[in-house]
Amino acid sequence: MTLLDGKRTLVTASGQGIGRASALAFARAGASVVATDINVEALESLAGEAKAEGLAVETRVL
Repeated sequence: MTLLDGKRTLVTASGQGIGRASALAFARAGASVVATDINVEALESLAGEAKAEGLAVETRVL
């Protein structure tokens, strides 16, 4: 069991930088993450990285 098992987080501006790092860190800690950004390509990249690691990250374009 990890620190954030069963928790859900919303991370805005998660396509790059601190937002992206935060989204991945929350997911690695066990949270289900909803990641948002205005950049479709950046979110697709994040989703691909998360999927490759088996992480629970849902992306939404704003």
